[in-house]
Amino acid sequence: MNGSIEELITAKKHFSKMGWFYVAAVAALYLVEVPLVFAVSLLRPEWLGDGNITVLLSMIPMYCVAFPLLIFLMKKMVPAVKLEKHKMTAGQYVLSAVICLGLAYASNIFGNILTFLIGAFKGGLVENQIASLAESLHPAMILIYMVICAPVMEEYIFRKLIVDRTVRYGQGTAVVVSGLMFGLFHGNLNQFVYAAVIGMFLAFLYVKTGDLRITISLHMLFNFVGGFLSSLLLRAIDLEGYLAAAEEGDFQSIISYMSEHIAGWVLYGIFLLFVIGMLVTGLVLFIVFAAKRRFVLEKGEVVLPRGLRATLVLANSGMLVFGLYWIVQIMLQLME
Repeated sequence: MNGSIEELITAKKHFSKMGWFYVAAVAALYLVEVPLVFAVSLLRPEWLGDGNITVLLSMIPMYCVAFPLLIFLMKKMVPAVKLEKHKMTAGQYVLSAVICLGLAYASNIFGNILTFLIGAFKGGLVENQIASLAESLHPAMILIYMVICAPVMEEYIFRKLIVDRTVRYGQGTAVVVSGLMFGLFHGNLNQFVYAAVIGMFLAFLYVKTGDLRITISLHMLFNFVGGFLSSLLLRAIDLEGYLAAAEEGDFQSIISYMSEHIAGWVLYGIFLLFVIGMLVTGLVLFIVFAAKRRFVLEKGEVVLPRGLRATLVLANSGMLVFGLYWIVQIMLQLME
């Protein structure tokens, strides 16, 4: 039904409260992380040069303080709607996985191009933070952090908590809010683009199935391929070794390097073919399904007027503060 004036006011307060709770979680994260990092810098400053330890210094406050606080506030203070469960067949799951990877690769390429153009405009390259992070981590830490912990916690925080509490205003509203907040939370432009796109696709799957296990497993798959597997393959080819050999200009050094890393390059070539295949197939499937109207989003219990929807959902104090904070973080990253 169309929302009455009272319902529209309630909706704006509802989204504002959600925004403020996510801001509170960020504040709690820094209130614990900053003193923790400061203490380590005094007692064991050499630890801060280890990427594995710096990730732990961020994970512990986030997963032990910030996210539990957010879960408590959202479940206690923001009413939710229980989604209906709908089974997904094995074939549908495979198609969803291919589309997920295709959208991820396409949006990642777009994000990297955008970041490159901004870097060229300002006269210097913009650091790809996720690539730098992966290079600094032990494979076991990548597996634990990126493939296991992050998908489980992020799907609960940015899919279940948000979608369950926004779907009454329409599936489209829930999908967009979930994706945008998820993208902004990453705090850099490289990840914002593909995280927002994948966040919306996973939110779509969640509103249609009501099964968080599906989105968690797809999130794990993406992080496994893009984070863990790609990191292992980059280590196998020793790209820095190749660049060093090429810079020397010694043909014998290049031949020696290639003979030592031929297996790694073969595997990396196969991986690139896989990425290209998923990119093309995923995009084709997405376009075909979109043309066949397979991505239909249903109206909610309360219908927000189209002209006021963005204002009610995003232009409120809580969401504005949350959004502006992360936009500033993204801008600071671009200026580094």
